[in-house]
Amino acid sequence: MVSKKAQSATKKHATKKPVAKKVASKKSAPKPKNISEDDIRKRAQEIYEERIAKGIVGNSESDWLQAEKELI
Repeated sequence: MVSKKAQSATKKHATKKPVAKKVASKKSAPKPKNISEDDIRKRAQEIYEERIAKGIVGNSESDWLQAEKELI
C-alpha cells in the first residue's frame, strides 16, 4: 500500500503530455516565377525530343503540361 503522502508526491511530479492539436495546413501554391511562354515551349521541345529518342508514346499536350510543371 502506498501512503497518502507518497501518492500526492507522485501526482505533483506526474505531468500530462500536451495533446497536439491538428492545424489544417493550407497548401500554398508555388510562387509564380516569371516564366514566358517561350520558356515553356523550349522545355516542351526538349521533353519531346527526349521522349522520341526513348521511344515513349506521348503527345504535345502532355509535353507542354510537363514543361509547365517543371518550370513552375
